[in-house]
Amino acid sequence: MTTLFIVLLCIIALVLLISWVKLNPFLAFLLVSIGAGLSLGIPLDKITTSVQKGIGDTLGSLVIIIGLGAMLGKLVAESGAAQKITQVLMRTFGEKHLQWALMVTGFVVGIPLYYNVGFVLMVPLIFSVVYQYKLPAVYIGLPMLAALSVTHGFLPPHPSPTALVTQLKADMGLTLVYGIVLAIPAIIIAGPLFSKTLRHIRSTPLQIFQTKVIPDEQMPNAANSFLTALLPVLLIAITTSIPLIIILLNKIPSVHLVLRGPALQFISFLSDPVIVMLLSLLAATFTLGIHTGRSMKAIMDIYGEAIKDVAVILLIVAGAGVLKQVFTDSGVSKAIAENIKGWQIHPLILGWIIAGIIRICVGSATVAGLTAAGIIGPVIPQMHVNPNLMVLSIGAGSLLFSHVNDSGFWMYKEYFNLSIRDTIKSWSVMETIVSVVGLIGVLIMDLFI
Repeated sequence: MTTLFIVLLCIIALVLLISWVKLNPFLAFLLVSIGAGLSLGIPLDKITTSVQKGIGDTLGSLVIIIGLGAMLGKLVAESGAAQKITQVLMRTFGEKHLQWALMVTGFVVGIPLYYNVGFVLMVPLIFSVVYQYKLPAVYIGLPMLAALSVTHGFLPPHPSPTALVTQLKADMGLTLVYGIVLAIPAIIIAGPLFSKTLRHIRSTPLQIFQTKVIPDEQMPNAANSFLTALLPVLLIAITTSIPLIIILLNKIPSVHLVLRGPALQFISFLSDPVIVMLLSLLAATFTLGIHTGRSMKAIMDIYGEAIKDVAVILLIVAGAGVLKQVFTDSGVSKAIAENIKGWQIHPLILGWIIAGIIRICVGSATVAGLTAAGIIGPVIPQMHVNPNLMVLSIGAGSLLFSHVNDSGFWMYKEYFNLSIRDTIKSWSVMETIVSVVGLIGVLIMDLFI
């Protein structure tokens, strides 16, 4: 319990430094992380190693994606493509149902796309609606982000659910089907229904996405706009589907196809989010840049402005990575899990609680899910519980109450330019609703499966 108390003090200190002292969040993360390392027993000569590893591991996977995504988003906004997409959506669904259109888009995009990539790609679409129709940013945007979050926590082929399926010896196909059934009510409740209570939250999103209204004759056509903006989604969906299609075809007796050697490596290469984003940006440079009459210098100026605007976000995300790494290196997640391992409650609820507590303390949904699976996995045979439902239960728990030690919390806060209080009232509560509804859904499904 001493470890849990130290973690609680660190989180309180972080909140106070940022909200009361008004310290830059990156500096606050560094100070609290060093203090946490000292308090949790990390040797003095290893603390800076944890700091550097936390920054490196976090930015190593995010800096390219966020940078390229910001460039693509800026070009989509500046070229008028986002405005054209918004016009088409508004005509198709009407302003009254635009939330639902964005929510469905977020769910479809979120299935093949890693969360951070989906977030960066969808934010310009959200903000184009906000600026053009003067609608509240949080009210409009939260349903789409709820959909992205649910797919990240519940559905393969996302990293955590996929790893959980392997660790818990579940069935990938059944988990995906059960997860989609579970995701629908979670997204609706945490998205359109919950966001109705948030109309009063004022948000002035980053200037990077605020563009002047472009005349119709200067905008790219609808096909160009949709295809370019959604090209990353299409590329990942195609490269992800090829192996699955081959597996299905191989079930036909007369068909025998195998992906091996160079072909397998090529598909794997193309499906990497970094390569997908790079190819998409290169395509957009032509379709939304050169093709619309812009010079290469003008396009590069747009990209340069995009990078300047997301630099602060990258530092804050790196700071969150430092705190997560310190907690990981100090053994916090394992210590917490061992303290509650012996609780006598329903196995599905136990998995959800273990993942949820680790998530709250450590911040990473992936770390929370994998740590919980490592504890629950060995005893599943004795629990007599459906492993597919356990994957979903742990996945739901890993989304519980995202706050100041989660990089997703800071991405949302900084992109939407909100106070910490309003971020907690909207983002943190939304994540908690997704988590709780997910648990309730799993328990209901357990009665029939």
